Amino acid sequence: MTTEGAAVVRPASKADAAGIARVHIDTWRTTYRGIVPDEFLDRLDYEAGQEMWEQRTEQGEGRFVLVAEVPGEGVVGFAAGGPERSGDATYGGEVYALYVLKAHQRKGIGRRLVVAAAEELRRRGLDSLLIWVLARNPHRAFYEALGGKELRSQIIEIAGRSLEEVAYGWPDTRVLA
Repeated sequence: MTTEGAAVVRPASKADAAGIARVHIDTWRTTYRGIVPDEFLDRLDYEAGQEMWEQRTEQGEGRFVLVAEVPGEGVVGFAAGGPERSGDATYGGEVYALYVLKAHQRKGIGRRLVVAAAEELRRRGLDSLLIWVLARNPHRAFYEALGGKELRSQIIEIAGRSLEEVAYGWPDTRVLA
């Protein structure tokens, strides 16, 4: 468990699922408006998100979810990670999701979540990591500021729209410590 000001970073539990869903949906709506189709963002459902995160907080297979919690406000950010999903020969770990509510950005919480995720991956024997981010994400410089190197891109589809996604990599996660 780590702290940053009033924020505490800790492993998520099933009881955090509603807060994680709120952060996930609210952050998608503030970050991806105009990038991902607005109709898709408007249809995101908190209850369905909660059900999804209840399942994901109990995943095995080396996967984990961490939350950043502020007393009196609840979950304000989260990171999900585990083994790299595409079989990359160089990068063994992956941060699948990293989101911090807009009102809590630029306070060190995102950095703390990435560092905690890297530490968790190392505990699991994964000393390198990838993070995929939409190319049009206005916060891409965050990953570069953490030392991530842009490695490659791919096209994904979200709500019928083809979007470019970029991979940032850290061959040695100890640089994040």
